[in-house]
Amino acid sequence: MPYHNPFGATYDCGEFARGLDTALQGIDYAGSRRAVPKIARGRLRGIGIANAIERAASPAQPEFAEIRFNPSGSAMVLVGTKAQGQGHETLYKQIAHERLGIDPSELQFIDGDTDRVAFGMGTNGSRSTVVGGTAVWNAAGRIIEKGKKIAGHLLRASADDIEFEAGKFTVAGTDRSPDLEEVARAAFVPARLPPGFEPGFYETATFAPPSDTWPNGSHVCEVEIVPGTGQVQVVGYVVADDVGTMINPIGVKGQIHGGVAQGLGQALMEQVVYDRESGQLLSGSFMDYAMPRADDMPSIKVQNNAVPTKLNPLGAKGAGEAGTVGAIPAVINAINDALASAGAAAIEMPATSEKVWPALRAAKPKTA
Repeated sequence: MPYHNPFGATYDCGEFARGLDTALQGIDYAGSRRAVPKIARGRLRGIGIANAIERAASPAQPEFAEIRFNPSGSAMVLVGTKAQGQGHETLYKQIAHERLGIDPSELQFIDGDTDRVAFGMGTNGSRSTVVGGTAVWNAAGRIIEKGKKIAGHLLRASADDIEFEAGKFTVAGTDRSPDLEEVARAAFVPARLPPGFEPGFYETATFAPPSDTWPNGSHVCEVEIVPGTGQVQVVGYVVADDVGTMINPIGVKGQIHGGVAQGLGQALMEQVVYDRESGQLLSGSFMDYAMPRADDMPSIKVQNNAVPTKLNPLGAKGAGEAGTVGAIPAVINAINDALASAGAAAIEMPATSEKVWPALRAAKPKTA
């Protein structure tokens, strides 16, 4: 590393072999291949593997963040991205807490409000943590530097002698330590500020990464097929993902679970169908367009193979599409592995019973 691939992209970091080993161990790949026959309980079994890597957090789109304190000492974080269920409110508050020591429950969060946020490029391309999160991190750093100057004046010390940690400003070698809230309140009182210092306590930052990040993962899927009906059941699923630093591990695993569910739906059942004669859409509602349900989902084991990137101070690579990009090929590979054991030809997605059953029927003369 860094690795320059044949398409002109550069992978800055990653432990790809370790990720594959982790996923294979998680599903006991060697044991399954030895102990589980290809035909068990009258069902065909198959295992599929997919190693996925994706380009995320493009440098083409900068992102904005602001940390703004009120005269009372309370604070808010304003960002240009807009959450659609990813948990940005928790994520950005965690970043501000890590940098400034502010209790997340006391931090107001505003996102995507064009009346209050200067600008934003939105949420897409797995970019919010990498680009928006770094903008929050950098804005917090500027708050700290401004706070050191105010704290130095309050403590009659040079700003260079002020240290900041866990939400408190201290003079090196002493026990004097006003907290961030006290300094924020002082920032709105001109008499408590250094001469010529502009009142107020708010800072902004705009960040664009130097290059793309490369989240990656290894997915291993195990399926069973009922030969008499062509029904496919996913019975095991393990993913070892490298999304860099996980700011909120629970949120990341939730996103990966959701992404795998979306991939399984696309691989197994989702299909847009048009009438061949008229071009009329026939799958125009969820009465006709199959969506995955809870009973279609296996227990999904998510394992961490994090290799933090140095392209941003958070070490994050992006996680928004991590589950989906690996799930689709892993499931189809598993289904075709099972079909191959019966001498059937490979099929393309969606792998509905309508496709699987004829493929098995066509293979019967070959295996008789």
